[in-house]
Amino acid sequence: MRLSRLSISIALFFLLSSHTNGQHPAPGQPVYKDLAYKQKFSIQYLLKDENSLHLNDADSIRLQKVFCDRNGVVQVISSAGLLRPSGAELLHPGELVPDRFYRPLRDMKIKDMLLYENQFVYATDQAVLSNAWAGERYLKHGMPSVKMFCGGDDFSFLLSDGSNIRYLKDSIMVWEGHLDDPAIDILFDKAGNSFWILGEHSIAVFSTKDLKLRIKYKGEGLTCFALSGNQREIITGTHSGYFTLRVDGSVSPGGRQTKLPCTDLTVIRIVDGKTWFGSAQGAFMLRSDGKFDYYASRRWAPSDRIVDIAKGEKDDVLLLTDKGLAEIHFQPMTLYDKALFFEKQVRQRHIRNGFNSGISHMTNGDPETGSLEDSDNDGLWTAMYLGAEVFRYAVTHSPEALENCRESLDAMERLFTITPIKGFPARSFERRGYAASDTLVWKHAADSGWDWKSTTSSDEAIGHMFVYGAIAELVDDAGLKHKAVHLMDILMQHIVDHDMYMVDWDGKPTKWGRWNPEYVNARPPMVGDRKITSSNIISMLQTAWHFTHKEIYRKKAFELMQRYGYLDNLMRPMKKIGEAPANADELSKELSDGWNHSDDEMYFLGYWGLYRYALNDTLKAKFKASVLDHWQAERPEKEAAWNIFTAMTGVKDFDLNEAVNYLKRYPLDLINWQVTNSRRKDISFIAPNFRRQTISEALPPDELPINRHNANLFELDGGGKGSSEYSAGDIWLLPYWMGRYLGVISAPEKQK
Repeated sequence: MRLSRLSISIALFFLLSSHTNGQHPAPGQPVYKDLAYKQKFSIQYLLKDENSLHLNDADSIRLQKVFCDRNGVVQVISSAGLLRPSGAELLHPGELVPDRFYRPLRDMKIKDMLLYENQFVYATDQAVLSNAWAGERYLKHGMPSVKMFCGGDDFSFLLSDGSNIRYLKDSIMVWEGHLDDPAIDILFDKAGNSFWILGEHSIAVFSTKDLKLRIKYKGEGLTCFALSGNQREIITGTHSGYFTLRVDGSVSPGGRQTKLPCTDLTVIRIVDGKTWFGSAQGAFMLRSDGKFDYYASRRWAPSDRIVDIAKGEKDDVLLLTDKGLAEIHFQPMTLYDKALFFEKQVRQRHIRNGFNSGISHMTNGDPETGSLEDSDNDGLWTAMYLGAEVFRYAVTHSPEALENCRESLDAMERLFTITPIKGFPARSFERRGYAASDTLVWKHAADSGWDWKSTTSSDEAIGHMFVYGAIAELVDDAGLKHKAVHLMDILMQHIVDHDMYMVDWDGKPTKWGRWNPEYVNARPPMVGDRKITSSNIISMLQTAWHFTHKEIYRKKAFELMQRYGYLDNLMRPMKKIGEAPANADELSKELSDGWNHSDDEMYFLGYWGLYRYALNDTLKAKFKASVLDHWQAERPEKEAAWNIFTAMTGVKDFDLNEAVNYLKRYPLDLINWQVTNSRRKDISFIAPNFRRQTISEALPPDELPINRHNANLFELDGGGKGSSEYSAGDIWLLPYWMGRYLGVISAPEKQK
């Protein structure tokens, strides 16, 4: 196997320390032992233009079958002859190129191929032959229009041109016959020493013992089949699901299975004892629990129309589509390995002026064709990535993590210094003339070469306060501590001085930077904005008081809780949050038309300061109850970040297994490929509801569109054409390194 960039990254980063210095888990809390698991990722090879294959029209090329031999060599048979994969790495597709290694093969009309004893065997218009066994195996078959063949015992073969079949053994044609139902595929049953023949309307069996052809099943719309592992059943695919046929011709109990990601099946293969299905809408593997792992979208393969499936090298699985080939790799990794891979992804492609940024304007999923661009939430996404590096440093004392903290904190500080308003942070900044989004809200900085983005909102503010608190508490660098405390102080002083508003360049409060009681308590009690705003501002004031000891922050927190009901607001159970009544104001209705999943992100970032820096033990107990109440509402999403944040409270049950599974199943490919799950037949839809949960059980993240933590994990469809790449800094690294710091995820352990 080629050494991919993934492997290189992991090999290099193993030189770094992974020792643990974080806090110990609370008594009774579970701890995930970070042993190697099988990380899935795809390396792809695209069918290129006609010049590469010397054909007139690339779209006319039909890819037919794929095989991998005992040497790890992969070959694809196509209407353009033999092809082989060339030059691919993760996120950098290669191409299928003509296989020119054996010159004689280039001049032969190869009609089909297969693996026999893990060696390539070819059927040409004249003979069955191989380059293995010293090239001595050569069987003339006398069927120039042969379309398919299958190998039996002792180098015997059954061949078909669709309508006729011939059985060859010891270079002699032993038997021939005619098929009323044209053949689609042929399989060899070693246990029964017979060949099974699939047609569109029937399944027949040819016995090599008595040389008889018998019809075993008649039906409609048959498309593909495979012999089960014990070779006693034939798993038969159709345009509308699959059924299992016993070797005696009877259908197994249960009948046709239709609860599948897609029922229009194109191929069925048994790979390493697991049943794989190819369809018109992706590939899927049947798990031991009866559910499916689904491989669809460009994240996994060049197209969703699966032509063939085969075992690859070691644990790899090959998915051949009508547009190219995918190698699905199952590489042993620990979560720590994955963290190091993502650390490199962030540092090499996602740092813009110290910000944690995404890449946009990519062509066909190629990050090297894109560019770093500003966003509304540069401050928030950077705060979350910075938080990850803070926890990383607290755990490992890595000099690199400390330098990452320093660089991103510089960017966070400049959000304040680039605006003319004391204590007011910009959303973002960019060199003049290069702002990419919402150009109307950008303002010129005093420095003529730069602009800054106004209208800063509460989600930015809570991100700032979360990470400044984490730095002040956990980083043993005096300069960084001082800067973090200074920034939290000037931000909160700005809010307090402006009557609990964030006031922009025009002297007016920003639309979403409002914590004043007149605004907050104007919302009906069931409107979530009333609860979230109260929760966030108390968290922010507590954090500021904890590290500055300025009495104004403690006093203001108690005033809001005791005089203005903010404690009641934030303690309101999640089950009481819902739609505003018909007589409510229009803003309240807008804020409560359904659950806002960005609020979840704001809540949990705020919980760090709300719980950890609580003003007294009584409040701390209340805040813990509020966190757990919210977590209970979020449990169906199986979101790693919310589960790990909940672990901060010391609670024993915080769905650690679900959090770890989320981290394992998050794809290495963070490109915004279009993903469509709403058409799947293996998911159970539920009635529309306020929380916008669409199905009974959340899908794993590698089957969903790429999104940050502010997305609805029950949103089944989304993504794009591979035009952007997300950063793992806020998405993955934050929950992982927080889990490491809290002690609920261990350092990597060696397999015993």
